[in-house]
Amino acid sequence: MSKKKDEKKGSRAKRHMIAIVLTLIAFVVYDYVMLPAYNIQSTETWFTVCAVLFVFGLLELILNAGLKLEAAASQGSEMRGAVGSFTIVTDSQSGKKSLGKYFIYAAAAVAVVGVVGSFFSSEMFHAKRYASIAGDIETRNFIEDTPPSETISDIALMDTDSARIIGARALGSLNELVSQFEINESLYTQINLGGKPMKVTPLEYADFFRWWANQGTGIPGYIAVDPVANTSKYVELQQPMQYAESAYFSKDLRRHLRFRYRTAMFGKSYFEISEDGTPYYVTAVLKKDVFLFGGTTVKGAVILNAITGDTEYYDVDDIPNWVDIVYDGDLLTQLYDWYGELSGGFFNSVFAKKDCKHVTADFGYKMFDDDVWVFTGVTSVASDQSNIGFVLMNSRTGEIRYYGIPGAEEYSVMRSAEGEVQNLGYTASFPSVINVEGQPTYIMTLKDKGSLVKQYALIHVERYNIVVTATTQREVMAKYKNALAENGILEGSGVPAEDSTMETVTVDDIKYLVQDGNSYAYLISGKKIFKVDCAEFETIVLVQPGDRVKLSAAEEDNGIQVVIDFTPMG
Repeated sequence: MSKKKDEKKGSRAKRHMIAIVLTLIAFVVYDYVMLPAYNIQSTETWFTVCAVLFVFGLLELILNAGLKLEAAASQGSEMRGAVGSFTIVTDSQSGKKSLGKYFIYAAAAVAVVGVVGSFFSSEMFHAKRYASIAGDIETRNFIEDTPPSETISDIALMDTDSARIIGARALGSLNELVSQFEINESLYTQINLGGKPMKVTPLEYADFFRWWANQGTGIPGYIAVDPVANTSKYVELQQPMQYAESAYFSKDLRRHLRFRYRTAMFGKSYFEISEDGTPYYVTAVLKKDVFLFGGTTVKGAVILNAITGDTEYYDVDDIPNWVDIVYDGDLLTQLYDWYGELSGGFFNSVFAKKDCKHVTADFGYKMFDDDVWVFTGVTSVASDQSNIGFVLMNSRTGEIRYYGIPGAEEYSVMRSAEGEVQNLGYTASFPSVINVEGQPTYIMTLKDKGSLVKQYALIHVERYNIVVTATTQREVMAKYKNALAENGILEGSGVPAEDSTMETVTVDDIKYLVQDGNSYAYLISGKKIFKVDCAEFETIVLVQPGDRVKLSAAEEDNGIQVVIDFTPMG
């Protein structure tokens, strides 16, 4: 009898060991694949604990139930399937007891704690704390903060869709690379490189087999897109990158980071280039500022050398100046929304909504003070298609500046710009704001159906009936300044002397040309060529060779004079 009891104990211990081993295997596989952060403020941690307890408990129940497959059911509850029939034999008469149900109860308890923790971390209970996470938001003077724009060299006008198309051209011309690598189209990072805005993205392994074939040599370079000049180039590195999102095993970017920082809650990783040309991945380390799971913000950042794999963590106040993106644009807009909607309390944000405001639905980028700033408008919660102001938010430091300039909200001015070229079917990109002769001004690109930039648009923020479009940045700037003068906003000509001349010329010859659906007349006078927009100056059709005309023009980079004002003299 004692021998039989020992056999039962040994059998039970064996089943316990099997359950433990299987649970450990499942955990190791899950941990390697899913890469959870082990942090009490991470929902990943709570889910992992819950899953481990549940799996172990379930295995204990199954093993101690004596699951048997039988060709035909002889006792218990019969269940039929594709493989025949089987019977679960509980063997309750033997007095077996399983701890499995207690582990399942524990898993349920952990899940309940997680749900309760999430509930009590919500805005309902901590509205003021949520509102304060953004820190001090200073109201600033936009004209004082922003130097006047004579050229459009600090604005990342190109959106990611256009960058993808232009960037693909750079790779498409490199036959030896295009068969092995592809562009990471989801990772175009807006950076400040050498004082100029630039969009950069790394090459990636096309698939597992391409990684296997090239892992010894690595990724040779990256794509750089100039959002101002609408050009792209492939940049070959002196040393190839070994760590990437498309790599596998220990060279996988996120796995490499996770195994070095097990407790860190990571945000999105951004590809950046340092001033000396070294490629890095910058990954924000997040924290929760409210109770257990609420109020996500940035604690610091891990900077990973894509060539060597070396990493270094920096607190948010110590991040190097060359880094451009730490705070994700979505996170920055969320921080402002908490401030704008919850400063008066949670119930005010739901019912009375007094003084509640939030950002508009999208954002753009602007570069100044050697940093990349996120731009977006601010509107009241009872929006009437207008903004009460806008914010600039620093992507490296998280600083938020508010500018109380009322005007049309961004999507309204986008539709207005599209209306100016409705015959061409162009679509407007999300705008940014610049200072033109002391006037806050929306600027945006107009794209064709292939997402290629065709024109530029400038619209006055407060007097948004002032809209001009042109095919070049220099031309649109000159036309806009002239429009400001015509509307009494600027005294005299809106075009500065260094950009334009006022003269009377004799037309030696005239040629007509259609570009992107727009008709232009080219007046030839001596060695000068003047470009006239036929839609803007319809009297051009009356001009014949030998006639004299009075005009104001600004010279483009190609030497052609773009006509700003035009009067035929016969």
